[in-house]
Amino acid sequence: MKSRVGSGRVLTLSTCAFTLMFAVWLMFGVLGIPIQKEFGITDSQLAWLSAVAILNGSIWRLLLGILADRIGGKKVTVAMLLVTSIPAYLLAHLELTYTWLLILAFFVGFAGNLFSVGIAWNSHWFDRSRQGFALGVFGAGNVGASATKFIGPAVIAGTVGGSYLGGIIPGGWRFVPALYAILLVLTAIAIQFLTPTDSEHLQKARPLRQMFAPLKYLQVWRFSFYYVIVFGAYVALASWMPKYYVSVYELELQNAALLTALFIFPASLLRPLGGYLSDKIGARRLMYGTFVSMLIALLFLAAPFGYIVLNTPDGPREVLPYSLGVMPFTALLFIVGCSMGIGKAAVFKHIPEYFPNDVGAVGGLVGTLGALGGFILPPLFVSVRGWTGLPQSTFIVLFLLTLVAALWMHVVIVKMLHQASPTLKNKIDTVNLEKVGI
Repeated sequence: MKSRVGSGRVLTLSTCAFTLMFAVWLMFGVLGIPIQKEFGITDSQLAWLSAVAILNGSIWRLLLGILADRIGGKKVTVAMLLVTSIPAYLLAHLELTYTWLLILAFFVGFAGNLFSVGIAWNSHWFDRSRQGFALGVFGAGNVGASATKFIGPAVIAGTVGGSYLGGIIPGGWRFVPALYAILLVLTAIAIQFLTPTDSEHLQKARPLRQMFAPLKYLQVWRFSFYYVIVFGAYVALASWMPKYYVSVYELELQNAALLTALFIFPASLLRPLGGYLSDKIGARRLMYGTFVSMLIALLFLAAPFGYIVLNTPDGPREVLPYSLGVMPFTALLFIVGCSMGIGKAAVFKHIPEYFPNDVGAVGGLVGTLGALGGFILPPLFVSVRGWTGLPQSTFIVLFLLTLVAALWMHVVIVKMLHQASPTLKNKIDTVNLEKVGI
């Protein structure tokens, strides 16, 4: 079965739109630092500025995913692009207080909800054998998080005090949301006129109770928790790491942003690979690999310095001291990013496989809860750091959450194997394992 005519244009332009919207959604990860200097806000207030944007980019995913199933992903995408351009433009031009910053950051955060719309839209245009790859390509739009990391510091420094296009684009940090507002409108126009209508691939009208029915299954909530680990934590780290590099390693903002991009790129661009591998070898195996590699890297990030104590006749002796400098830290963070990129695709490969008629609802819930993880984690990082006094408490939290997800998955899989082979568990010590292919 071949994918439908026009699917390439849908995938290309929806991915471009998602990349832009993701950049808008997480732009406070970089803009927050010059905003903090201008308005004199605390670290906690800065964390909430990013958090409210992430919150509004989470809470509408379920409803918008269902709406995309009902009226078409194209219509919903165009409307979202135009709606998001308004608060982005206002953010660049209004006289602001911290309260207004919070309000506009919240409305700009609406951009994050495009993910569930794009998942539903693209799943309608690709057959089952290519859905994993297609959704992986679309999901690679997460790389938009690095856009502000790259252009933000240089643009902010180079445009301070300036004004462009007759005042439409002001200088300094306000340059970024003003530019994004223009790009959002242009992208909406491109999608409206260059992508085919999707009226032929809409679902038949069904009662809302029937559309929400899959949400009663525990596995949907389990997938959602996986997505908190591979996506919610990714969103949180993408916003939090520039501040972490600046405060812990005392780097300049531009260098901190570039090093954060080294985490963002693999966490985004490896998603198509994750989708391809999910199609070929199965999502379950990829999830095992994702969690194991993350746990190993996070263990070292959570304990960035230390030593071994040996008891000798002369008393305790400290040996093998170690500490993580900037480059080892970044290398481990890169490994975490690679794992998250592949894991995100593996999670979403499950959805059209298990719930082919409810991709919008199930994908919306999984995306909502995953993104809510990105909302909760930055304030949690601040709270745990204040409680422990340890900067690396960020990674202690992530290690514990990942461990819980890995154990939950393994327990469920073992239970499923026991149910499929109820007599094997009683013979495991005596059976000829070669005969059963183990």
